[in-house]
Amino acid sequence: QVQLVESGGRLVQAGGSLRLSCAATGRTFSNYVMAWFRQAPGKEREFVTAISRNDGITQYADSVRGRFTISRDDAKNTVDLQMNSLKPEDTAVYYCAAKFARYYGETTTDANQYDYWGQGTQVTVSS
Repeated sequence: QVQLVESGGRLVQAGGSLRLSCAATGRTFSNYVMAWFRQAPGKEREFVTAISRNDGITQYADSVRGRFTISRDDAKNTVDLQMNSLKPEDTAVYYCAAKFARYYGETTTDANQYDYWGQGTQVTVSS
């Protein structure tokens, strides 16, 4: 089992920045692909970004590429999401997710492949 707890969500003005953090406990954190998804009201959950185990290969949704940065600290068992140039359309509940990595460099945008999820943290961007 892996337990994930997100933090850092809040109300921020458009153009501002926010840093989300996800703390993991349980199994060996470094063996997992870590990702962030988000879900806006009335919309389906969507992929934001993912980072592979060890070598830190990253993948981003087109809507956030260049504005968001994912990073992980295997010593602290955390994965962070730095969000810059925020837009009102970034408003959503942000979820941290973990998937056991089958190989180095693995990432996936498919939410169904992630085994563990946090409870989510609300990000609201005002215009």
